Amino acid sequence: MNNDELKGKELRYFCLFSAIVLFIAAFCFDNPENILRGMLKIITSRDALITDYLELAGFGAGFFNAGFMLCISVLMIDLAKLPFTGLSLAAVFLNVGFAFWGKNPINILPILLGTWIYTRMHRQRYASFVYNALFATCLAPFVSEMVYILPFPLYVNMVCAVVMGMFLGYIVPPVSAHTASFHMGYSLFNVGFAGGIIAFVIFSVFKALEIAGEPVFIWSYGRHPGIVAGLYAYFVIAVIYGIWLADGKVLSVRQVMKHPGRAVADFVLMDGAGATLINMGLLGIFAETYVILVGGDLSGPVIGGMLTVFGFGAFGAHLKNYIPVLIGVYLSSYLSVHMYGSYAVVIASLFAVGLAPVAGQYGWVAGIVSGVLHSMLVMTTGVIYGGLNLYNNGFSCGWVAVVMVTLIESHRQHVKIMKLVREERENAEKEAKG
Repeated sequence: MNNDELKGKELRYFCLFSAIVLFIAAFCFDNPENILRGMLKIITSRDALITDYLELAGFGAGFFNAGFMLCISVLMIDLAKLPFTGLSLAAVFLNVGFAFWGKNPINILPILLGTWIYTRMHRQRYASFVYNALFATCLAPFVSEMVYILPFPLYVNMVCAVVMGMFLGYIVPPVSAHTASFHMGYSLFNVGFAGGIIAFVIFSVFKALEIAGEPVFIWSYGRHPGIVAGLYAYFVIAVIYGIWLADGKVLSVRQVMKHPGRAVADFVLMDGAGATLINMGLLGIFAETYVILVGGDLSGPVIGGMLTVFGFGAFGAHLKNYIPVLIGVYLSSYLSVHMYGSYAVVIASLFAVGLAPVAGQYGWVAGIVSGVLHSMLVMTTGVIYGGLNLYNNGFSCGWVAVVMVTLIESHRQHVKIMKLVREERENAEKEAKG
């Protein structure tokens, strides 16, 4: 099969290959019986931040859940008859990433159904909202949480959980449509921003009614050699496959790096699948190397963060606009109580990729400042919704983008006005002398 025969299918095949890799990894780590037991534990447990499935249920179940979530994401895109583009890869790998800490096939289904109901009520095509639905699953912990925090019989709690999920899936599309204009496309995690706002409102109601759950922190420490080697191999395969699709043009990735990354920046549509996969692989290799160098754990959330960076390498992020933001997060560790190798800073470093367009548009200094602000802001935002918005970093990125872009554009506008005033004054003086 040559490149021409693959045209339009290469990214779908890559996603299916990724699912196979995850399933193989699952059965390499554990046997079917333990994986099934682990999956039941994942489905029946609370999922608020931070719930690391690798620690909660074992490596086998964690990787199996990720593979299952990837298949669901691909199936939804297929059913909608949508082509696989950069946005597809961003949505798929974001969901795969969070399948290691917070999302499972049960707690996302009511949300997906809620978005479908929204399209029926507003007489819209569901295909136009598939990505909204996939991103909206950031609020999946609400579904799991309702089962445990309500004071009713279990079956009543389960009904309430399904209704809550459907309600969330219903309201995310209109809210996210408005938040996109708020940060003007400078945060790649728009639904995370919208999800944070929604989660804050609902969690505040929960607190007022005294039905909020306790904080959760489940984390797997260390770096399993098999995972280290497996991730590097996977990212290298992405680069090699990209080079093959680009007909050996390795430097085609430079075209991707010319874009500032401001949404909507679909690299597949702009520069092709080959260059995009090369870019994704390079970002993945860089992200994993950074984690290892700073001494971070390869836990479920960290693997999820790396896969998110990898996915958004198809939709707005590349080394040129991501590195400045990551440097900002790293430098912030010298200004705060959190060390650069701590779980909080490592996660913030990875998910700071959402602010890559700020650096891409306004330069390294703006990117570094954004990274510093993001790191400090994200450490405190999680408590305002009890960890029930999985895209906590997305919420933080949204606010940082709003502040940074507003200040920069305001300053630029002021400079422009002052320049015009000075030119008018100079022209007036010339006319007076003439």
